Amino acid sequence: MFADLSPLIAATAQWLTRSYPSGGSALDSALCEVQARQAVTVAAWLCYPTPMDAALVRVAGTGGSARLDQVVGVDGGAYGMEADCPDADAWRTWVDEVVVSWAACLLADPELAGRAVVALADSGHAAGVPADFRRLTAPDDRGRRAAALLRHPDLVAPITEMHRAGLVQRLTPGQPLTA
Repeated sequence: MFADLSPLIAATAQWLTRSYPSGGSALDSALCEVQARQAVTVAAWLCYPTPMDAALVRVAGTGGSARLDQVVGVDGGAYGMEADCPDADAWRTWVDEVVVSWAACLLADPELAGRAVVALADSGHAAGVPADFRRLTAPDDRGRRAAALLRHPDLVAPITEMHRAGLVQRLTPGQPLTA
């Protein structure tokens, strides 16, 4: 079994949905969150493809969201957390910049998302786990509306441009892997 990437996935998806919120109903927010979580899961599995990669990120950490916050112009404390709670933003230390960028690429580019999901078919992460990424690869109209900001190529461009080349390289057979 691979090292657990769930803290990284949860925090990174949370950063995406807080930075590019649904703005709709509770159902819209849930649909947006599911799409973000699926994109982040695919991106994390691609970024950390081996058990050693996954274990190392658990030990070394992810780097946090500070640079991403600067890119989108968000103050780290601007997420509506209680100012008097010192640990309110602790989740942000688990945000992974490369995974955020790759997930944003997948959300903004359906063709790339399809290629990424196909690339996971032989992944050890997906072995024995029923993985369905339909909300990422083929959202219905309501899902697309719910995640309109998150899927808008122009709005997420500052994030996607950060590490898109690494994702494309990762999805190109025969290329050396770099993030």
